[in-house]
Amino acid sequence: MKLIQKFSNSSLAKTSTLVSLVSVLAVVGPFVVVSAGFWDAISHLQKEPEFFWSIQHIVVYTGVSITSCAAIIGTILLFQNSTKNSLKNGIILVIIGSLIQIVSGYADSLSHELFGIDGLISWSHQPLEFGLVLSALGGFLILKNLEKTKLRVLIPFSIISFLFFTTWLVFNLVFVFGHTIQCLPVYKIFLSGCSIL
Repeated sequence: MKLIQKFSNSSLAKTSTLVSLVSVLAVVGPFVVVSAGFWDAISHLQKEPEFFWSIQHIVVYTGVSITSCAAIIGTILLFQNSTKNSLKNGIILVIIGSLIQIVSGYADSLSHELFGIDGLISWSHQPLEFGLVLSALGGFLILKNLEKTKLRVLIPFSIISFLFFTTWLVFNLVFVFGHTIQCLPVYKIFLSGCSIL
């Protein structure tokens, strides 16, 4: 706590620079996670060996780390009390989303140790996806506050990312609640994900 407060009081911690950094990291981090998640799904299709520390999972958790960096910087901004309401709400969403992703990552590691191969649908993947949705929404809200800066070019990308992550989560939740019918036509694609249900 003292370290964060000390850093937040330093002259190097300019609010506008930190807000810009949080917005970029909050948009890029979830995108890296989902891109690597697709890569992981493709490796399932190719029946590549599955273990937790695969290159695909390392890239996923690199994206989680990027989002976590946004959350840490956002925490510094909150300690400075220099944020407006909608900006503050965006930062809080990034922090909550990041925490959910970290906890889900640890749960995913435990899941792999206990159950081995898992699929797209598992008790650790859907909370991770929910964390992505929150982080992406937070990144959008932060960017919305930066409309008058050069970062406004990221706003369409952040909107598309948020909508995509939300759609992806809903798609997977449909599998959870309607797995018997939905998994039959796509069994080959999400092989182990459907089989654990």
